Amino acid sequence: MSNPIGDPGHGHSPAAWTAVIIMLAAIAIGTLAYWFDLPWLVWASVGLVVVGALVGWGMARAGYGVNGSKYTPKEH
Repeated sequence: MSNPIGDPGHGHSPAAWTAVIIMLAAIAIGTLAYWFDLPWLVWASVGLVVVGALVGWGMARAGYGVNGSKYTPKEH
């Protein structure tokens, strides 16, 4: 194997991790709210999913994305 394939960078960045954590928490809250029949909290968690996506996009635009100026990948 003389030609190793490098890591294509599948979103391992602070922007991606922050967005995923926010959206994962929102989905967990929404699931519990659905279980306990709290429709206002279900819709609030839907809004939080959108907020998570916007935070990830904003952080990527601020340079914390995979190819951003403020992001330095770890050495393997």
